[in-house]
Amino acid sequence: MARFEELETFVAVVESRSFAAAAERLRVAKSAVSRRIADLESRLGAQLFIRTTRRRSLTEAGRHLYERSVRLLADLDEAEQSVASGQAELRGNIHLAAPLSFGLLHLSSALADFLRQNPEVNLDLNLDDRRVNLIEEGFDLALRIGRLEDSTLVARRLAPIRMVACASPDYLAAHGEPMAPEELLHHAGLFYGYISDQQNWPYPSAGRALGARVPMRLRSNNGDVLLQAAIHGFGIAVLPTFLAYRAIADGRLTAILRDHPLPELALYAVYPSRRHLPQRVRSLVDALAERFGDTPYWDL
Repeated sequence: MARFEELETFVAVVESRSFAAAAERLRVAKSAVSRRIADLESRLGAQLFIRTTRRRSLTEAGRHLYERSVRLLADLDEAEQSVASGQAELRGNIHLAAPLSFGLLHLSSALADFLRQNPEVNLDLNLDDRRVNLIEEGFDLALRIGRLEDSTLVARRLAPIRMVACASPDYLAAHGEPMAPEELLHHAGLFYGYISDQQNWPYPSAGRALGARVPMRLRSNNGDVLLQAAIHGFGIAVLPTFLAYRAIADGRLTAILRDHPLPELALYAVYPSRRHLPQRVRSLVDALAERFGDTPYWDL
């Protein structure tokens, strides 16, 4: 029992990032958390944390133990869940990270339906366009948009993400509508800050990416800012259709260069291990794949 408590406490400290937060999560005194971590380090004969005045980070031994402990606790949780409910009812916590704009526009309603269907599941949702470190930051699952780099993470494709160049009717009336990618060089560009300029507008027909050569009017790390800038006539933006589809449908934006499609991206669910994925997380991934699919509603 003591060994289980030590591992549970260790995982809570890593994921909560402090002894105090871990104590609150486990509903024990902070002194109990400190004692369990000290006992664990003493028993293993290894330092698990590097302690400084500002932060507490994992040692290499600590990182290895965290990965194994998360799997062990997940297996135990699934076993208990299976016995207690015959796998008929999901329960437990899901720590999920997702992009901000996509989360607000499309994920929030999907998660509401999932929680309504699974009343014993609790969700800790982080909306941020940066790429979180799932293991170090304690996430069970992340949604990512783009092309995935080689990784030890497991990825499942949930939906295609199509990009479209667009501008307001007023902007096009004042500056003309480009009919070929090369003509973008004479227009004001609205760029997404988390991607380098060279990757922003990679039109295959132009021979190379145009992003670095299109004059920049605005760069932002948030897609909604770019959407509003385009609607207000500040320039041309390349946006995912999940973000721009309503503005295009109601005429606030005009899609351009339709004969020059941009490379398709995808929405992925990524997680540390397929073998040790808790059933509640697997069920959420299945629900999102079914909801969005190969022809998502924003592309209809």
